[in-house]
Amino acid sequence: MTRWAASVEYLGTRFSGWQTQAGRDSVQATLEAALSKVAAHPVSVIAAGRTDAGVHALGQVVHFDSASLRTPYAWVLGSNSNLPPDISLGWIMPVADHFDARRSATLRRYRYVIRNLRARSALLTDRVTWVPQPLDADAMHRAAQALLGEHDFSAFRAAECQSSTPMRKLREIAVFRQHEFVVLDVCANAFLHHMVRNIAGSLIEIGKGRQTEPWAAELLAGRDRTKAAMTAAARGLYFLGPEYPPQYQLPPPARAWFP
Repeated sequence: MTRWAASVEYLGTRFSGWQTQAGRDSVQATLEAALSKVAAHPVSVIAAGRTDAGVHALGQVVHFDSASLRTPYAWVLGSNSNLPPDISLGWIMPVADHFDARRSATLRRYRYVIRNLRARSALLTDRVTWVPQPLDADAMHRAAQALLGEHDFSAFRAAECQSSTPMRKLREIAVFRQHEFVVLDVCANAFLHHMVRNIAGSLIEIGKGRQTEPWAAELLAGRDRTKAAMTAAARGLYFLGPEYPPQYQLPPPARAWFP
């Protein structure tokens, strides 16, 4: 029995999310079906992070076990030939038996992309969040710095979140403008359910000038989700992927190329 790690890229638009759900299309079930065909036996995968319906991924990482004698090239080629166009394996490699895609990850990175123009885009439908009102990206960035560090992120936690603790350590957060796009990059040890989208929703209010820059710090200190802004749309969110200790010798995380 060999343990394999693999990188998965997907467009989450038509899926109910990462996790398998009865009667719905999920990324996990679709990937497992393709891997099972190559393995010639049922395959179950564990992912670094679960993404919601409509959320995309550049470098989701999974692991699975198989006794089938396949080369990494055969796994990638065979799986991709059985996957739909909106899911693709990037790489696959054997790893130590104790490697766990979720528990071994030390950091996770997300990018939230906003198209900030008066007119909506036809080509970018379901791939970015559209905000027609002018956004002050610099104000959003300054406000976001109050979230750095280890805190209780209850103000940015979904009501249905199943985590045993609201404590998370935010390592990096940045907001910047690139032409008509405003981009939010976030890195943490782990994330609560809807945490990035809830942070994005509140920063958008600051960017519009509806709230002042200190509001982000006030929300964090208040720990009250009802005081924060609405959850930003899923379509603008990309899971860039996890990072692992050097001992596992995995390829570097996917580079954020969009926008």
